[in-house]
Amino acid sequence: MKLKVTVNGIPYDIEVEVEEAERVSPSIVIGGGGGMNTPVASTASVQATSANAVTAPLSGSVARILVEEGAAIEAGQVLLVLEAMKMETEITAPGDGTVARILVSQGDAVAGGEALIELG
Repeated sequence: MKLKVTVNGIPYDIEVEVEEAERVSPSIVIGGGGGMNTPVASTASVQATSANAVTAPLSGSVARILVEEGAAIEAGQVLLVLEAMKMETEITAPGDGTVARILVSQGDAVAGGEALIELG
């Protein structure tokens, strides 16, 4: 490629060789298959839960646990608080009942769908 460059008022004609950069294809493709039935491998895993478990709606860390095992709870009561990306999400009781087991501790990292509290 030829270029014309002016330095201190003096024009110069220069020839430059440009090397093609090696293009690297992404190794992970995210998105739909567009109608293709290609299975996508996943390494995400979640603990098995009982039907009476309150699960994390998103990944984050347990900021506060506001109930104790054996405590009676009411529908809508805040059971614990998750923190994700500096935002807090209150996890509430889906109905009246009792706290059978607390499956996490304050500061624990949790994945979306992971069981947090089992209700009795």
